[in-house]
Amino acid sequence: MIMERQLITMKYKFLDNSIPYTGKELRSCWIKEQSGLEGDAVAAFIGPADVPIENMVDLEDVANNAPIKSDMMLHFIVEHFDMPLERGVHLQRLLVAIIYEELVKLGKGGYLERRGDDLYDTDRKLSVSIAAPSPKSICIHTALNISSENTPVPTIGLNDYNVEPTFFGSNVMKRYCEEVEGMAHACSKVRSIP
Repeated sequence: MIMERQLITMKYKFLDNSIPYTGKELRSCWIKEQSGLEGDAVAAFIGPADVPIENMVDLEDVANNAPIKSDMMLHFIVEHFDMPLERGVHLQRLLVAIIYEELVKLGKGGYLERRGDDLYDTDRKLSVSIAAPSPKSICIHTALNISSENTPVPTIGLNDYNVEPTFFGSNVMKRYCEEVEGMAHACSKVRSIP
């Protein structure tokens, strides 16, 4: 019996409606509920963020009482099924690296740097990001400040860079899907070595 290996097919969608992010959106099948996309997928949307401590999954942030709050953010939620957490963290960092590259392409990367899974412009934070396991998948939330007003830490936002979030977010999702599918193809085209 010959078994065929199914390559990962990524789907993406920019959600039109504004959605406040509270941390409860980081869960399995949220993307399907909001967009109808099944399987491995990424969705983006614009909305404020206000994540109370009880909804936070980053235990360091909980211990440091470091809330996530922003008047307006560009959010990405990603879900990959049947995947270990370590690979999900790798993909989380790939997503952040793609965001960095896209900003550099737009000429916005002067003092921008990636530190682990976050982006900073000197001492001002542009992003938040987390990867967490669910019983059947890995879920990733990465968000970029659009506004840098009323945040609990010094921030910078896409408005400060004159970057339009919908077009930018769509480009990021397209590139992420291409990279993930390309990695699956790279794994399928090689033979084993002794």
